[in-house]
Amino acid sequence: MSTKMAASHTENKVLNDVIFAASGAATAAAKEHGAEKITNATLGAIFGEDEKLACIPTVEKVLRELPIPEIIAYAPVAGLPAYLESVKDIVFGNHRPEGYVEAVATAGGTGAVHHAIENYSEIGEAVLTADWFWGPYNALCQNIGRRLETFQLFDEGLAFNAAAFTAKVEALLEKQDSLLIILNTPAHNPTGYTLSDEDWDAVLATVKAHAKKGKRMSVLVDIAYIEYSGTKEETRGFMEKFAHLPENVFVMFAFSMSKGYTLYGQRTGAIVGLSASRAVIEEFSDVNKFSSRATWSNINRGAMALLATIQQDAALLAAYEKERDALYQIVRSRGALFMKEAKDCGLKALPYKAGFFLAVPSEDPQAVADKLHDDLVFAVPLKRGVRIAVCGVATKKVEGLAAKVKKAWDFVGK
Repeated sequence: MSTKMAASHTENKVLNDVIFAASGAATAAAKEHGAEKITNATLGAIFGEDEKLACIPTVEKVLRELPIPEIIAYAPVAGLPAYLESVKDIVFGNHRPEGYVEAVATAGGTGAVHHAIENYSEIGEAVLTADWFWGPYNALCQNIGRRLETFQLFDEGLAFNAAAFTAKVEALLEKQDSLLIILNTPAHNPTGYTLSDEDWDAVLATVKAHAKKGKRMSVLVDIAYIEYSGTKEETRGFMEKFAHLPENVFVMFAFSMSKGYTLYGQRTGAIVGLSASRAVIEEFSDVNKFSSRATWSNINRGAMALLATIQQDAALLAAYEKERDALYQIVRSRGALFMKEAKDCGLKALPYKAGFFLAVPSEDPQAVADKLHDDLVFAVPLKRGVRIAVCGVATKKVEGLAAKVKKAWDFVGK
């Protein structure tokens, strides 16, 4: 019998990241067959039409011109003040709801999700999200003694399943006095779906109904892909619905620089809280700063300085937004092309509104993903289907991709 030195609560903590595993398989195939023959639809990062990792030019320019102390010095635990104010402006745009708002810097959007789970769910209890979800949500819950529960995202007509959401919330609150709900929207990972105003009305009706019964309700809106889901106006209008909520309904946002600023590896984000109560927001700031100090201490100063520099300079901001929009239009056109060809060939993809990913349901996702390897196509098998990262596939390789997925799906037969 082998000796085990790790503490008992670490049992079964083995990283099995299907995204990076699929990406590794694509990399190996590219070395064997040549990158030009490979379709790598695994990673959530934008690759240009030249199939190279894209970086927004203004972001690169500002980063390279930062004074070295702004790159190497420690940052405050809460984050640079100018960064935090910029984040609040970016998150809400012209749709900032009335209420108290605060932000705390985090290690990417993942750090924001971590803090929400750690500070707004009870140890041993459930956190709720959709049944199509980003895999690390589950690992984050497991790592800090929570469990992830899901509701069925789509009904039979492929619309938001408000009834399933309500039923699951009710079931969990029969056993819990509080509940954290994580909703990844707009441009949901992994389906590309975006909650409509009507969807949000249904969500908030359920949340407020339970708050009225004395339950503490927290909602984390993971907006990692918001900059690739439409214009600032159309993507942020739903946020006004969060004004004047009861004090025991707390809304948070997971902000990330990874996608909007093409700074994936710099691990810079923030958790933003909104409440009708000053006391709730002061508590939010305190507990999240404590969590930061107790995990990563402080985060990437250079990336925070970069964002503040761009946001505070009108010319830089205009250039950055133009360049980012150009990337958005590329990703948008790829998604639209895949969905058109999916319809033409009879492939039943889930409703895609915007973003880096789209998804095809399957009863055996691993078998479909494996069969795609015959055509040198690499995608990510999830629990309920296969994820296609159109953000990383040049348009010339998106052409015909839906037909290849349909062929693999038909071969597997489900």
